Amino acid sequence: MKSMIVAFAMYSKLPMPRVDWEEKALSWALCWFPLVGAVIGAALYGWMALAEFLHIGSALFAAVALLLPIAFSGGIHLDGFCDTCDALSSHQSRERKLEILKDSHTGAFAIICCGLYLLVFFGAWCEVELTERTAVVLALGPVLSRSLSGFFAVNMPNARGTGMLATFTGPMDRFKADLALGAWVAMCGVAIVVAALAEGGALLAGAFLVCLYYQAMCKKQFGGVTGDLAGFFLQTCELVMVLAVVIAQKVVAVV
Repeated sequence: MKSMIVAFAMYSKLPMPRVDWEEKALSWALCWFPLVGAVIGAALYGWMALAEFLHIGSALFAAVALLLPIAFSGGIHLDGFCDTCDALSSHQSRERKLEILKDSHTGAFAIICCGLYLLVFFGAWCEVELTERTAVVLALGPVLSRSLSGFFAVNMPNARGTGMLATFTGPMDRFKADLALGAWVAMCGVAIVVAALAEGGALLAGAFLVCLYYQAMCKKQFGGVTGDLAGFFLQTCELVMVLAVVIAQKVVAVV
C-alpha cells in the first residue's frame, strides 16, 4: 500500500496520505505507475462520454482531453519533454546534454517544441471520431504509456546513476518489476485490441514505433535514461497513440 501511495504522490497531483519513502516502498512504486494512468484514463473516458452525451464541440472537447492528463500529473512529464527538447536541440556533447536536462531554466527550443506539441495534440483530439469502442481504446492509452515508461526505466541503464528515477529503480528487484510491468503491458495490449481491432492495432503500432525511437535516441544521445527522458517518452507516446487512432479511423472511412 505504501508503494502505491508513493507512486501517486510522485506522479500525480491527487492528495495522498503522508508516508515514509522507505526503500521497500520505493522498490515497488514504479509497478503502481500504470495505475496512475488508469485513473487518468477513467477521467478521460468520463469526459468522452459526457462530451458525446452533451454534443460538445470538437474544440472544447479537444482542449479538455488535452488538459486532463497534464492536470492530473501536475505537468511533471511535460516538464521532462521540454527539458529533453532543449537538450536534443543543443547538439552538444553527451555530458553537456545531461547538464541541460538538470538545468531548471527553460530554453527557447523547449518553448517552441512545447507549443508545437500542444498544437498538434489539440488538432489530433479534434479529429477523433468518438464511439464507445474508440473511447475505451483511448482511455487505455495513459495506462499503456506509463506501463512502457516504467518498463524502460527498469531495463535501460540510468544515464547518470543518480536522480529521482535512480531513487525508484535502484532498490527494485528487476525480475519482479519486469513481471509486474510486463503484465500491465500485456493486459493493456489485449484489452486495446479486443475493444477495437483497427483503432487498437493502430494505437499499439504507434506505441511500438515510439519505443523503438526512444531506445535508440536514449542510447545514442544520453547513454541511458533519466526521469526527464521518461517524461519525454510518455508525452510523445500519448501523442502518437492518439494520432494513430485518428489515422486508422480515416483509413477505415475511406475503405
